[in-house]
Amino acid sequence: MPEGRGTLAPCRRNDLPAREGALSLRETYLASDGLALAELLRTGDLAPGEAVECAAEIASELDPELNAVVCTDFERAAAAAPEVVAAGGLFAGVPYLLKDLYANAAGLPLTNGSRLFDGNVPNHDSEMVSRYRRAGLLIAGRTASPEFGLTTSTESAVFGQTRNPWNLEHIAGGSSGGAAAAVAAGIVPAAHASDGGGSIRIPASCCGLFGLKPSRARVSLAPDAGEGWAGFSVQHCVSRTVRDSAALLDAVAGPVAGDPYCAPPPERSFLDEIDREPGRLRIALALEAFNGAPVDEACVAAARGAAELCAGLGHEVAHAAPEIDATALGLATRLIVGANVRATIAERCEALGREARDDELEPLTWATAATGEQSDAAAYARATRTVHAVGRRLAVFFDQGFDVLLSPTMAAPPAKLGVLSLSNRDDDYMPALLQTIGFTQLMNVCGNPAASVPLGWGGANGGLPIGVQIAAPVGGEGVLLRLAAQLERERPWIDRKPPCSAWRSG
Repeated sequence: MPEGRGTLAPCRRNDLPAREGALSLRETYLASDGLALAELLRTGDLAPGEAVECAAEIASELDPELNAVVCTDFERAAAAAPEVVAAGGLFAGVPYLLKDLYANAAGLPLTNGSRLFDGNVPNHDSEMVSRYRRAGLLIAGRTASPEFGLTTSTESAVFGQTRNPWNLEHIAGGSSGGAAAAVAAGIVPAAHASDGGGSIRIPASCCGLFGLKPSRARVSLAPDAGEGWAGFSVQHCVSRTVRDSAALLDAVAGPVAGDPYCAPPPERSFLDEIDREPGRLRIALALEAFNGAPVDEACVAAARGAAELCAGLGHEVAHAAPEIDATALGLATRLIVGANVRATIAERCEALGREARDDELEPLTWATAATGEQSDAAAYARATRTVHAVGRRLAVFFDQGFDVLLSPTMAAPPAKLGVLSLSNRDDDYMPALLQTIGFTQLMNVCGNPAASVPLGWGGANGGLPIGVQIAAPVGGEGVLLRLAAQLERERPWIDRKPPCSAWRSG
């Protein structure tokens, strides 16, 4: 069975002096992204279990400070490595961590960041996890999530605060902050993440990573759900390189019989997009948050710098943004999320055969659920009509001739820990939340693909990373991957390492 919290055991490491010009096992692991590790395992330059051993060792060193990993299964992953590597697969033998939120994996505890789900152990793999396994990934544990993924900082009553490797007093983002902290710190080269309002892109921005939110229904939620939060929520990953993100999307993308709808089929594999030039793109630059939240100058500067870089690469950049009724959209999304949260609680209570106790859910989770409980079916229907109308408006905006919409990822640099906790009062919490989702949530509502690219560094934000968001029409992951790969080549970030990381320790 998987190990519990605090049972990360030191594993074998290569402590022998490296031959001149050669890298030690640990150095090799840290110098490689997921695809590179898989190639080293395929050729025998790494033994089957060595990548998992490195991940376990680094986690044991750093996680006491970061609090990113909430459940480990390194021993079982290492034991499976020889057979998995022999069978092959794009990522055969590479360790991988699942987010502790709505990602069923047989035998691996799943709490959804909530005390209400204490003791919940799935008896099956989701389709996405099955596809991860077929690609050769070794599921080695779970990363932290706030309760039900409801906030943009990974803090929960059940597991505590996840810290940003760049500054331990600041948030790692949410709700995939555990995944982002683990990747940024070097525990794994990429990790599963999900995004219902920015929860891939916000942690990627906070931790200096690449984070792509795919188009709605690009990754099936079978067999456990048809959609998440009325289609707002999607699954993918955070990664250090663009190519890992593309290859991981290849591994899991595609519909399953019974899905209520699916994303437009891609023209080619997502990994193939990386080596293709993006051509001359028409890029809209938006510097005002779509929900009306104030925007910090450091975030504006990062987006402007990215726009200048794109113009220097030959793209056409113009100031433009879709017109959005922020008030109506905010009310609609709050109702839809609240109704879905209430349904999740009701389903869990039915399985337990009792009602939830007050201390099993955090204060703002109860408040969110109350929003859904107090609304009727007609209100929910009107809310879906509102978000669908906004989706059409964004589609018309792109149809006017824009290939990409560029903006800051967040309207503020990463906040201090505690500001975005679900244990806060709503009137303290909401202004900070609106700043973190000011640019991201629109793409969830409309189903568009969007990515955070780590292009802002240092300056007035105290050295914390600041991401830049690029978004495209529904089905447009290809253009985002081509542009992101071009930006990665032109302004590489792979050598930027946070203070609390495996590159600075051991």
